[in-house]
Amino acid sequence: MKNFYKYLVAIFLMTIVTFPVDIVNAGNKDRAGQAGADELLINPWARNSGWGGANVACVRGIDGIFNNVAGLAHTPKTELSFSYADWMRGADIRLMTAGLAQRVGESGVFGFSFMSLNFGEIEITEEDLPDGGIGKFSPRYLNVNISYAKAFSNSIFGGMTLKVISESISDASAQGIALDAGIQYVTGEKENIKFGISLRNIGIGKMRFSGDGYALQGFVPNNDNQFTFTQRGASFEIPTQLNIGAAYDFLIEKSRFTLAGTFISNSFKKDQFAFGAEYSFRDYVILRGAYTYEEGIAKPITDPTKTNVERGFTGGFSVQAPLKKGSSSVFAIDYSFRPVENFKPIHTIGVRFTL
Repeated sequence: MKNFYKYLVAIFLMTIVTFPVDIVNAGNKDRAGQAGADELLINPWARNSGWGGANVACVRGIDGIFNNVAGLAHTPKTELSFSYADWMRGADIRLMTAGLAQRVGESGVFGFSFMSLNFGEIEITEEDLPDGGIGKFSPRYLNVNISYAKAFSNSIFGGMTLKVISESISDASAQGIALDAGIQYVTGEKENIKFGISLRNIGIGKMRFSGDGYALQGFVPNNDNQFTFTQRGASFEIPTQLNIGAAYDFLIEKSRFTLAGTFISNSFKKDQFAFGAEYSFRDYVILRGAYTYEEGIAKPITDPTKTNVERGFTGGFSVQAPLKKGSSSVFAIDYSFRPVENFKPIHTIGVRFTL
């Protein structure tokens, strides 16, 4: 049976690397900005975002729903998590995330999470009323994730996520469905060597906006009859992403120091390399930091070859404590920091319960 799981991992890795090549390479840096649903690339979790994407091999718990769903399989029993960020501070965009992970059976974990982007109120304008004065509307993005992960053995973990994507403005909306798949492999005498691979945002069909905003009313010439003409919006793809990572834990008495790295292949933007580290002091205080590199990341925002508003550095920490002496239940406060160009830094704060 153990050999069967090894063969399963080999087949999965070969399938990820070979079959989806056309999907992953469907775009490149020259197509940056041409995909839709780009919010799928925003890491919403306070604990996870401090890693900058470097922790694909070592992500654990509900945070794995974002960059490698296989990490969900490490949930001990029940985990609740909430995060909030003032996205691109000054733009009045609020990012809210909540999730629940629950172990089912001996080796399976079910996960549910949602991410909401609220853009505040925007003045409605028309051709004849460019200054507005006729009301306001609030665009909203909502992504719902339903995940299942499983421990196939002591060293092999895998999972899948079904994503439901919704984007809406006052008179038009778009919906889509996507899939994630991921796997992690843990080895070493102290289980301190980790490898991970995930394929994210595999779109099931394309997305397209529709609604009353695409309808125009007019009159037939020389006739009082009114008619409505409806246009079809252009369809668009979502940003598929392939992640391949590794991590190593240095275990020092009751502390841990982890080094991790990930190659991120983007279908509609430049490929990236993420490197990060995390230090855990007795699982009470955890510090983390990372740097994500891509071509032109250090250039000023005015440079036409720069396509990423983030500066590459990320960091954060967690402070956690048991809810009851001798219990595995934990309450934690998570925080991450992300500097960006032309906006104030992004601060993400979250609370987490492990029951």
